[in-house]
Order: sequence, then C-alpha cells, then structure tokens
Amino acid sequence: MNMLFFVVFLLFSALIFRLGIVQIVQGEDYQRKIERTEDVTVNTSVPRGKIYDRDGEVVVDNMPQNAITYTRSSSPDTEEMMQTAEKLAKLIEKETDQVTERDMKDFWIGQNEEKAKAKISDAEWASYENDELTEDEIYDMQLERITEEDLKELSAAQLEVLAIYREFTSGYAQTPQIVKNQNVTDVEYAVVSENLSSLPGVNTTTDWERTYSYDNTLKTVLGNISSSKEGLPKEMADYYLARGYSRNDRVGKSYLEYQYEDVLRGQKTKMKNITDKSGNVLDSEIITEGRRGKDLVLTIDMDLQTALEQIIEEELRKAKSGYHPFLDRAFVTMMDPNTGEVLAMAGKKYEVVDGKAEVFDFALGNMTTSYAMGSSVKGATVLTGYMTGVNTPGEYIVDEPLKLASTPTKSSWFNRGGAFGISDTYALMRSSNVYMFKTAMEIGGARYVPNGTLKISDDAFPTMRKYFGQFGLGVKTGIDLPNESTGYKGFVDQPGKILDFSIGQFDTYTPLQLAQYVSTIANGGYRMQPHIVKEIREPVSETNKIGPIAEEIQPTVLNTLDLEPGWIEQVQEGFRLVAQASEGTASSYFGDAPYKMAAKTGTAEGVYDGPLKEKNKNEMTWNVTLVGYAPYDNPEVAMAVVVPWAYEDSSSSIPINHYIGRRAMDKYFELKEQKASRKPSEAVIDQEVLTKKETEAAETE
Repeated sequence: MNMLFFVVFLLFSALIFRLGIVQIVQGEDYQRKIERTEDVTVNTSVPRGKIYDRDGEVVVDNMPQNAITYTRSSSPDTEEMMQTAEKLAKLIEKETDQVTERDMKDFWIGQNEEKAKAKISDAEWASYENDELTEDEIYDMQLERITEEDLKELSAAQLEVLAIYREFTSGYAQTPQIVKNQNVTDVEYAVVSENLSSLPGVNTTTDWERTYSYDNTLKTVLGNISSSKEGLPKEMADYYLARGYSRNDRVGKSYLEYQYEDVLRGQKTKMKNITDKSGNVLDSEIITEGRRGKDLVLTIDMDLQTALEQIIEEELRKAKSGYHPFLDRAFVTMMDPNTGEVLAMAGKKYEVVDGKAEVFDFALGNMTTSYAMGSSVKGATVLTGYMTGVNTPGEYIVDEPLKLASTPTKSSWFNRGGAFGISDTYALMRSSNVYMFKTAMEIGGARYVPNGTLKISDDAFPTMRKYFGQFGLGVKTGIDLPNESTGYKGFVDQPGKILDFSIGQFDTYTPLQLAQYVSTIANGGYRMQPHIVKEIREPVSETNKIGPIAEEIQPTVLNTLDLEPGWIEQVQEGFRLVAQASEGTASSYFGDAPYKMAAKTGTAEGVYDGPLKEKNKNEMTWNVTLVGYAPYDNPEVAMAVVVPWAYEDSSSSIPINHYIGRRAMDKYFELKEQKASRKPSEAVIDQEVLTKKETEAAETE
C-alpha cells in the first residue's frame, strides 16, 4: 500500500508540474492557438485547358510565369500594409502606369498630413468643429486643392510604393491578389521568397498567361479571357460568384473561351487560411490540389486555316491594286458536309492605318456579318419550288424578259433558251434569273402577264423564308459559338420584291449560313449543325501529349428536307454542270480540277452599306460569292466564298470569288494528300498511346 501511495504521489506531482509548464511557460502560445480560426477556405487559380487543332497541334497554351501575390486580412491595418509596400518596393520593380491622379492625391495626403491640413482654412476647420462640415467634405476639399505642383513632389520611389499599395487594396479579403506577374525576374522572385517573414500577406507563386501558337490566326474566334486585374466581368459577376468563382478570377469573355468556360476553367486549388482574431493570415494549408481545365480539340485544320488566310490576303491585295475603293474584306468557310465539322473559317479585313495598308484577322465575320449572296442561293429556290409543288424536276420554263407594269424589265443575263424554255438543271448551270422569278410568282399565286401587275399573296415571303430556313438561310446555324447573326430580313413594302428574294438580292445571310446551305445540298438534304469543337480531352501533365477523350461531339442533324426521290439529285446535277459543263458559270475555273467540283456562283447588286456608307450614300456595288463541294459524287468538303462590295460597275468586275475558291479547294486536297503520305505528328502519336493506356487502365479497373 505504501508503494502504491508513493506511485500515486509521483503521478500527481508530474501532472502538477506539467500543468505548471502549460499554464505558466507556454500559456501565451496556447492562448494564441486558441484564438486562431481555421474556417477560412479560399480558392486559388489554376491554368486553363489547352486548345488543339484537329491534328493535335497546339493552338492555345499556357505559359507559366513567376508571380508575387498579396492576401489581405479581414481587418486590414493600413499602416502595416503601407509599411509592407515600402519594403516590397525595395525588392522589386513595379510599373506605375496604372496609378491614377486620385491615387496620387490620396497618397499625397497620407504622406503630407500637415500640408494637407493647411489646405483647409481656419474658418473651415471651425465649421468642422461645429459639425457644419463633415469629415468627408473636408477630405473632398483637400483633394480639390491639391495642385499639380504638389503631386510633382512625389518621387519615383514613392510612386512605386503607391503602385504596390494600390494592388494591396484592390484585392478581396483572404483572396490572393496579383501584385506582379509580368517580367518578374528570378532575382526578384528569390529575394522576395527569402524575405516573406518580414512581408506579412506577401507570397511568391507561379501564375500563367495564355499564349497563341499561330499568333493572330483565328484569334477573333478563339476569343479572349479577362486579366487578373479585371477579374469577373461586372455584368456577369453574380452568375460566376454563384458558381464558386472568386472576383479576381480570369474567365472567358468572348467566343470559344466564353462558350466553353465550364470546360476550360479547371478545378481550383482549395486552400485553408489559418488566421488570428484580427483576420491576419498565420498559415495556409492545401485542402484539395487543383487541376487545370480540360482540353479542347477543334475541328479546325490550322494548316488549312493559315493557308486560306494567306490566299485571301494575297487576293485582296491584288484586287486592291486596281480601283476598288469599297472592297475591304473576304471570307471562306469550309465544312465537312456529312458531320458539320468546320474545317476552316477564314476571313480578312483590309484597312489603311497611318497611310499603310494592313490586313487583319476577321474570321469572326463568317458568323457575325451578313450580305446579299446573289445567285448562289438559287439551289434553295429550285428545291423550294419542288417542295411547294409549283415545279417538278426536269420541268421546262420559258426564260423571257419580264415586262411588268411600272417596273424596269427583269431578265436573265445570258442568251435565253427560246420558246421551248429551259430546264431546272440548265437554269442552275447558266444561272437563269427568270426561272427563279417565275418559280417565286407561282409560290405567291401569281402568273406572268406581259405589261400586267403582279398579285402576290401575303404568305409568299413567309413561305419562301420558311423553306430557305430549312437550308440554314436566314436562321441560326446552331454553331457552338455565341453571338451568331441570323442576317437581315428585307422590309417588304412591295409584293414584287419576292422576285429579288428568289435570286438572293433581298435578304442577307452570313458566310457560315451559306456554307450550311451548300452542305445540305451536298449531303442529300440533311441540315447539319456546324461545330468548331471536335472533342473534349482530359488534362495531362506530360508535355506534347493529349489526354484521353472525355467527350466526343457527335454530328447533329437539325432538320431533314422533305424531299421526294430524285429532287435533291436534280439540283446536285445542276451544281455539277456549273463547274463541269462548258457553259457552266464556273467551268473555266474548275473544269480541269482533278477533284471533280460541283458549284454555284453568285453576284448581288445593291446599294453599298459598308463602313464608308456615310460618305458614299447610294453608291451601287456588287457582292460576289461562290458555293461548292467536292468530289461531286461523294462530297467530303463544302465551301462558301463571300467577297462583299467587290466592284462598283460591270466594267470593273473581278472574279475574285473564283480566284479564292479555286485556290482554296486546291489547297484542301493538296494538304489532304500531304498528310496522308507523312507520319503522324508527335502530338498525335502520344495522344494515341496515352488513350490506349487510359483505356487499358479503365478496363482493368
């Protein structure tokens, strides 16, 4: 028993001794730990997903860069923040171009309290003491009375401190704010890292910046992202905040980057900030590792895209060497008519900047701008005639000058087929206007009477527009990009304008709509939804490798034309004759092409409505267009060429649409042959190997 009591005595003695150490020696440390909070979770940015072309070539990537950040506490100490800014300014160089005059005035007041007080008269101070003036009013008066001479007192070193302090205050509590992420030298990064203990809230990390392997090629379609300074766009801040974004996150602002934001954004790193009662960050720990966004594989062939852009630029410059003051742009869209995959969407815009001719990327104009397309749409007119029952395949219609009351004579451009008339295929081959006019009259319930008036039914326009919409003309194509234009529907004040509509000289359409329309004819009557993204891939850390497929974009049929057997083949034959028969309007350009082209040409006359219209009102210009596909017996590529305001009168006409179209189609088949004969790129090989490994792993699991 004595031994037992002795052991108990020793244990109690040890316990009392330990309690004494905890309470007396380590009491303050444990008190600080108790005052800590560990419930502040923040997200840190991760790189966005990469963008590849259809062959696995990198189009958009992320370049890592050193960065210096600052995390502001929940209850910031402005004096401590200023002291930290002063210390940091001695370690790094900071640009001051973002510092505003108001920033400098606020800083001047903080640095010159006595001089700032002297800006206020004794009477005004007395009014302040008597509560006749508020503190804010006094401060506003000080700001107004600070002169340019006062601001010149601020040295370059002080402005640098101000620029850093400005970044400190622009962030949100507990959220890392970029102080500097461009041109951070290795020396700056190292010296700041060494001094973090004396720089509360400051940290060093790795940031990223979007890079473009093909410079400005397709840049307008790829879109932009916001900067770390800009953060979330104001108009969509609430939307993104509700989805777990931070206010200074970079997000897609336009087109592809915006459309696929949810895919490209990635999984952010979750950090737990350990703070004291004042909200000062004491320590941080990673809760969940981040993961960069998923990758996009485009349907675009960048080799084809760059080649088409070069062709357009060369032909534009060549045409501009003559007198064509309104010609300033041209477009080419190429699609796989069977899947809707956009193979290339090239556009260029010619401008004179500081006396020098410059050509800029305008690929976006393929889906955001619209023009009268002329006779290229006559295939839709012929098929509309079939579908409404007013014409039958192979039917002959007399092509004669139409003389209507109080209306200039309307006729075709060529020597017409006599009293026996012309067939639908001949009308397409020679681009007969009268064939289309009479088809539209029949749809509108009118019959031609020489020198008579037209009595067109009210539902003629709605009917024809409805059927044209089934080809993709005048409606959204459904492409996976925002802000697509549907074109312009002409104002119907005279029933006879249905004649102009039938030959493509009334409503306007986008080049992308024109490509969808000719694809619908090429594939036998299926309107395919065009898409620019082919696959979504999982991200991998290995360089030059593409991850396994997360999602494959499947072809989508938007609608199918209600056609009888032989109808679409009749129009396809007409298109074949355009490019292959000796009398075809495009045969001199495509007749000798080895890939057997089918096509339809177009010219639309109208009042110039381009960027110079204010100074050139009522000027008449001609748009020239071309649609086609090849090979005509098994189409694999469809194309639309649009050149607005190409020339001003028939005597100055230039077949720039044919030049561009022939070179573009030649380039497509040339590249196809080259790629078939060479080994796959490293990116594609690695992609296949990685996909196989991932598949095997999944099967094993």
